[in-house]
Amino acid sequence: MTDEKKQNVKIKISNLVKHFGGDYVLNGFSLSLKKSESLCLIGTSGSGKSVALKCLIGLLSPDSGSITVDDQETIGQSRPQHEAMLKRFGMTFQFGALFDSLPIWENVTFRLRQKEKLNKKEAKEIAGDILSQLGLAHQVLELFPAELSGGMQKRVAIARAIADKPEILLFDEPTSGLDPITSGVINDLILNSVNRLGATTLTISHDMASVRQIADTVAMLHNGRIIWCGPIKDINHTGISEVDQFVNGKPYGPLTTNKREMLQSKQTEISV
Repeated sequence: MTDEKKQNVKIKISNLVKHFGGDYVLNGFSLSLKKSESLCLIGTSGSGKSVALKCLIGLLSPDSGSITVDDQETIGQSRPQHEAMLKRFGMTFQFGALFDSLPIWENVTFRLRQKEKLNKKEAKEIAGDILSQLGLAHQVLELFPAELSGGMQKRVAIARAIADKPEILLFDEPTSGLDPITSGVINDLILNSVNRLGATTLTISHDMASVRQIADTVAMLHNGRIIWCGPIKDINHTGISEVDQFVNGKPYGPLTTNKREMLQSKQTEISV
């Protein structure tokens, strides 16, 4: 790798291994993200996408491998080093993970208030400005998460993720459970947020419509490792049957062969 390319790498994950008992969820997982790149990680349910994300931010400890951010190793960091590293990240979780007992303005500014001393008025003004950029009215500031629709909760989660202007954004299934129109709105919000911040972005998604809208690069995880990574424009011409089946939602192919054989075996046992 040339010095220029090395300097352009924001996150580098190398040969990551993570197993639970005898089940190897990640087994040689490697992935690199360039500065300001938007990369989508795709794969079937249970393939290990969320495990990879949790290893990246330290919620899980990998069994082996390396994760660097700006060429600094993050695995094995001291607690102060890890906390400093996390301040560079903004993340939305699959189900929003908003604080039910806090009003929306406190949810949005929660991380920001850990960094800066803000009074209630200042925090509300900041929350209101961010929410208005995401198409939400100031009236929601005093509401609680349970009083919002699923789409509105997703917007609040994005607002919280970008409030302190992080260098790196992580989105875990940001459009899961949403209708196509609301999903399109969320995708636009993600794109606008990324463009304003110039952030490096990693999104986990099984929604190919969203992937095509927000990704510069796509990587597919299968059997614990990346089997293809490339520009979104090449996603339909990979020559890899697993990628083709997933991208086009085909019911039959290498991703479902074992499942189909297991189902047929069970049906045979029942008939006998």
